[in-house]
Amino acid sequence: MNKTLLCALLLSFAGHAAAQQAAEADFPDHLRGDIGPGVFRLERNILGKSDVTQVLPYAYFDYGRFFARLDTFGVKTVKFGAGYLELAARVNFDHMDAERGLNRRSNSVPLGIGTLQETRFGAFFLNAFYDVNKSHGTLLEAVYAAQFDLGRASFYPQVGIERRSSSYNNYFYGVTGQESTASGFREYHAGASTTPMLGLTIEMPVAENWVANVTFRRKWLGNGIANSPIVNHSTENMGLVAINYHFK
Repeated sequence: MNKTLLCALLLSFAGHAAAQQAAEADFPDHLRGDIGPGVFRLERNILGKSDVTQVLPYAYFDYGRFFARLDTFGVKTVKFGAGYLELAARVNFDHMDAERGLNRRSNSVPLGIGTLQETRFGAFFLNAFYDVNKSHGTLLEAVYAAQFDLGRASFYPQVGIERRSSSYNNYFYGVTGQESTASGFREYHAGASTTPMLGLTIEMPVAENWVANVTFRRKWLGNGIANSPIVNHSTENMGLVAINYHFK
């Protein structure tokens, strides 16, 4: 998806949203969902860096047309199937400081469109992002999540796939000729990648209006990323434990 087309789509959907302000009764007039502190285990899969553990806010809620889904935030616009077309942004921490002869990489700033389709068969998350920061690449993803309950606990298995463009990958994982000379890493031009993902979230009530959330996700990195000389290994994991207040 090129930049001009994406911008045109964003403007079109924003116009539709403004025209539908009278339909706000379809959206909650109060916060509904979960907010709380979370302990994230983030894998630094580059340049031999060790994993990091950070306390960050956990947010998964709706308020009017606005939504927050962990690392993705946005606004619902027009009705679309079993959900809405959404204007979305993602928060990424994929920067890298300049070191060992390699240039600094800035965090990506993915903006785009998406939808959450909630059906009787499960939930489908579809997103298309364009990095408006340095890489000017695209990130496409599709994730399916089911739900089943066992006792008081709810289980949400997830399966998905992510597609990153060559320009996105090359900014973060490529090695230019100049960097190769300075660092000793071989020169590398990263191609596009297709990355499958599996995850599981377990949610358990712990007190009135409070729930515990445990999440684990693993990605099997596509060749465009995994073959980079500055990437440690071909899988990437994320773990999360959170205690959240549940707004009804």
